[in-house]
Amino acid sequence: MLEIAAIITPIFLLIGVGFMAMRLSILSYEQMQGVGRFVLYIALPALLIRAITQNPLEEVFNVTYLLAYGLGSLGVFGLALGYTVMLKKQPLTTGSISALGMSVSNSAFSGYPVAVMIIGPPAANFLALNMLIENLLIIPLALILAEAGSQAGRGVMKSLQKTLKQLAKNPILIGLFIGVLIAITDIHLPKPVTQAIDMLATAAGPAALFAIGGTLYGLKIRGVMGEVSQIVTGKLVIHPLGVLICMWLIADNDALLTAGALLFASAPMASIYPLLGQRYGMGNVAAGTLMAGTLMSFVTISVIVGLMTYFDVLA
Repeated sequence: MLEIAAIITPIFLLIGVGFMAMRLSILSYEQMQGVGRFVLYIALPALLIRAITQNPLEEVFNVTYLLAYGLGSLGVFGLALGYTVMLKKQPLTTGSISALGMSVSNSAFSGYPVAVMIIGPPAANFLALNMLIENLLIIPLALILAEAGSQAGRGVMKSLQKTLKQLAKNPILIGLFIGVLIAITDIHLPKPVTQAIDMLATAAGPAALFAIGGTLYGLKIRGVMGEVSQIVTGKLVIHPLGVLICMWLIADNDALLTAGALLFASAPMASIYPLLGQRYGMGNVAAGTLMAGTLMSFVTISVIVGLMTYFDVLA
């Protein structure tokens, strides 16, 4: 257990540093947003370019991982949507945003920093795959359904077109495209360029954790504990379980794929979740969920890492 704590504690200490930087007014809200934008628009694309160009494409784009993690996430999304809309009789918009919170991890800001400390360089490959699943499948699906619910079934095609335009400007997907283009064409970048990319990629994990801590400062849970606890349970317990089942069925007991998938699935919900929730009238629920989910993930990730160690998944 002490070995697990030694791995997990530095991650949450960096989150705490970001929180205290805001608490002590070392950085302003706008400055902390700048750190987040640096991670999203510069460091993470550099990380993905490095991951894709340093390994053969057939190793990076692992079809087994894509299929297993994608089906696991999609299955949890479907279950959450059905539970919220059909059993709890909530609107489609509410169900879509709730399902999004349960099935999309904060892969870039939380999942990758944890995974790289535990499984090392392969974490960057898994990050690239998760970005594809989340940005091309789960998030667009949730937004289209939420938009359809808010418009009572009208304007679905318009929502789809708007979503596709946003995806085309997504810096993560642009980084993936550049990395694939370099790998396919076998372009040899000048050494100063590759060194700059390496430096930016190395900064992605620590800066992401710092930004998460700053984001948590000031978030409050106001009378929404029921909804928050439901989404947090779905994200930190049901999502990893769903992904584990699909990995067990599809990945043929591949220890590395299973470890990577579980570490990313056990991360809390995406940091953009409160922004999307606010857009559809769930601002307080989404903000409270992000705060509670991030804090609770300290416990759940520790448990999951402990179980993987016990069952020799991390051997």
